[in-house]
Amino acid sequence: MAQIFNFSSGPAMLPAEVLKQAQQELRDWNGLGTSVMEVSHRGKEFIQVAEEAEKDFRDLLNVPSNYKVLFCHGGGRGQFAAVPLNILGDKTTADYVDAGYWAASAIKEAKKYCTPNVFDAKVTVDGLRAVKPMREWQLSDNAAYMHYCPNETIDGIAIDETPDFGKDVVVAADFSSTILSRPIDVSRYGVIYAGAQKNIGPAGLTIVIVREDLLAKRISRVRRFWIIPSSTITAPCLTRRRHLPGIYLVWSLNG
Repeated sequence: MAQIFNFSSGPAMLPAEVLKQAQQELRDWNGLGTSVMEVSHRGKEFIQVAEEAEKDFRDLLNVPSNYKVLFCHGGGRGQFAAVPLNILGDKTTADYVDAGYWAASAIKEAKKYCTPNVFDAKVTVDGLRAVKPMREWQLSDNAAYMHYCPNETIDGIAIDETPDFGKDVVVAADFSSTILSRPIDVSRYGVIYAGAQKNIGPAGLTIVIVREDLLAKRISRVRRFWIIPSSTITAPCLTRRRHLPGIYLVWSLNG
């Protein structure tokens, strides 16, 4: 069979070594005589794999100990709602920096839960799309958090600056197409979320890195999605919450 190279934005290609290991474990996982899709997500063998995947992810990104790493169902779009629902607390507004399609999508969803203060960061330089530097971003004084997307794939705009707005500004960022592609100073963010399908594994999984103090925010009327333990929900087949991404993370560490 001829090798086909997939250059689409996602789902992205997985390394051949990762796919080969997943293939071998599809029918007999860990010598248990059963498929990885059939074992209990509460079983000790799978819990061990889940814990190792989280450890490997933390090691790759140097995630500080006061941050939780959550493996959540679904794509990154679900976090467009989860961010305001979990961080707003008693406040009614949040700052959103609009640099392209994905930021605009997050803004549209946020309007269901708060009144976003939208700063249009888009500019044109010599006929090309660009974005204003962070020092020019206009943030409000009463916002619960500030949200932006560092890589607007549809618009062809990347924001490589590291946010430095002071310790009182909670920065939330959509890293779906950026995660694991470069070092990140996690301590500069309150929340980082990323769909797995770009750089980690198959679609159907989103990883959230959230500072622990933000999980204590008071929310009324809605259930806080982030505080539900991952193991209480049956993980979807091949993503198995952390199995295939776990193989990829080991491959990344060894690469």
